[in-house]
Amino acid sequence: MRDDTIAAIATAPGQGGIGIIRISGSEAERILREIFRPAGFPADAPWESHRMMFGTIRDGGETLDECMAVVMRGPKSYTREDVAEIQSHGGTQVLRRILEAVTARGARLAEAGEFTRRAFLNGRIDLSRAEAVMSLIRAGGEQERRAAVRQMKGGTADFIRKASDELYTLQAGLAACIDYPEEISDEEGAGTLHEGLSRLTETLKRSVDERSARLIYDGMQVTLFGIPNAGKSSLLNALIGQEKAIVTAIPGTTRDTVEGEMILDGIRVHLTDTAGMRDTEDPIERIGVERSERARQNADITLLILDSSRDICEEEREWIRQLKDSDAVILNKSDLSPVITEETVERVRPGIRCMKVSALDEGSLRPILDFLRKSAEIQDQLAVTQPRHLEAVKRAVGHLEDAMRTLETWTPDMAATDLQAAQNALSEITGDRADEKLLDRVFSDFCVGK
Repeated sequence: MRDDTIAAIATAPGQGGIGIIRISGSEAERILREIFRPAGFPADAPWESHRMMFGTIRDGGETLDECMAVVMRGPKSYTREDVAEIQSHGGTQVLRRILEAVTARGARLAEAGEFTRRAFLNGRIDLSRAEAVMSLIRAGGEQERRAAVRQMKGGTADFIRKASDELYTLQAGLAACIDYPEEISDEEGAGTLHEGLSRLTETLKRSVDERSARLIYDGMQVTLFGIPNAGKSSLLNALIGQEKAIVTAIPGTTRDTVEGEMILDGIRVHLTDTAGMRDTEDPIERIGVERSERARQNADITLLILDSSRDICEEEREWIRQLKDSDAVILNKSDLSPVITEETVERVRPGIRCMKVSALDEGSLRPILDFLRKSAEIQDQLAVTQPRHLEAVKRAVGHLEDAMRTLETWTPDMAATDLQAAQNALSEITGDRADEKLLDRVFSDFCVGK
């Protein structure tokens, strides 16, 4: 770990009412004293830790800005080092000049995530909590924010440490079986160990819900598809409340996928309007149809849009048969005289969800919104949600299963390597076992100044 003093602008680029420059390290207070003059304080007066002061920033006799500043002496700071923060006006130029004055007096520009990395290395937070900081900053939906807060409060770390402690206990039992074969037979030791490993493996498996984790971090992918002029573009515009897709009466107007987004119960829902599915000699439209098919294959939810004011075609019947149980049929243009009804769809595919709507009537869209809300429901108290953590837990489960298979065919000592590998995988989540390569991977995703 470097022990020099680092500095960075901690607020987002651009103009704003307030901009913050953060300094951390043993020279933080000295640097601040050299450029900051608090109003009403003698030049040599001691500063109280964690007390905000008003004054001016000066560099070489020039006043750069009126601002607020504070010193937070370690270990009672974010990094557990001495930290100084300057809150100036949020103009790009004034922040740049203040940062130049700070670095001219010995501070180094901080790397991405270096403040939080120091907080981790100094033992203030574990690695899972450090990752939660960036997850909270990036949260684009309420469920993502909640997951980040749970992780910051230690939900993931507490769960993993409990599982890790159980595994240490099982390893101790294995060691006893190996070291004292006279007192504990292989059958007795392996039987007890297998039972404990099976229980721990199931606990870890239940914590892995990749679908819910993907919904939290990536949102739900919903594709609207059907033949030309079924009203897909009008429906997309109505659902997201803006004119995202071009709407005309000419078949084939939408030649490429068009995307929109909305938030339902804290989950981001990505809607994709696709080109009308039909055979065409137009090379541009054909590319759009191919992209539409890929969007349909990759969607979490597929909404087949039918124009209910005309007869159903054989191609639409086949699409209905191909829908997953989680998909739905939308009978659009319900404001016109219906030809296709829910009974029509039921005869083709019994039990498939079917809804009558009109893109021209906002109130009629409620069944679709309710359907998507239901489809996006997740467990609110997931123990593991972060993608890196999910991958580590799955590796741990794999090693535990290998150990159980080994116990069925070999002596207990042959399972020791698998158990240690599982322990290492769990330790990567909290950072109890973390090399520089892992830390570089984690903190490279952070923004500068955090």
